[in-house]
Amino acid sequence: MVHVLSAETLYTFTGGTPPTLDELRARYIRQAAGRSPDGTQEWRNWILRRKPAAKAIGYVQATIMDEGRRAEVAWVIGTPWQGQGYASEAAKALLIWLRATGVTTVQAHIHPAHTASATVARNAGLLPTAQFNDGEQLWQRSFTQPPERSPH
Repeated sequence: MVHVLSAETLYTFTGGTPPTLDELRARYIRQAAGRSPDGTQEWRNWILRRKPAAKAIGYVQATIMDEGRRAEVAWVIGTPWQGQGYASEAAKALLIWLRATGVTTVQAHIHPAHTASATVARNAGLLPTAQFNDGEQLWQRSFTQPPERSPH
């Protein structure tokens, strides 16, 4: 993942710098706990891999809160794989999974100039709201109907 996250341009809208191997190890150790230290958040993280070689190309993550009813989501695709639909495919799959687990509201915070992330959010069914936090716009999707079940 160090290579996937190494481009400075990935941090244009989010801030920060590419993580070192040691920083990624520490981050993944924290995330592997699956919960925030106070137990109020559930952390889910998936590394995205491209078939057939299973080479890592990015990740999606969800922070589940409010007793499993609300999730904050994010996605990052390494620059060589951007613009090929991977983030949209992964975000859609993530929302399907979240809905199946009982999440009723999905949110993402996106910088207003980050058109690629806005496209991913829109493709996953999130809509922009009038709310801004730290310069990022809140996008949201609510599920009012229970997930469809297979007839079998």
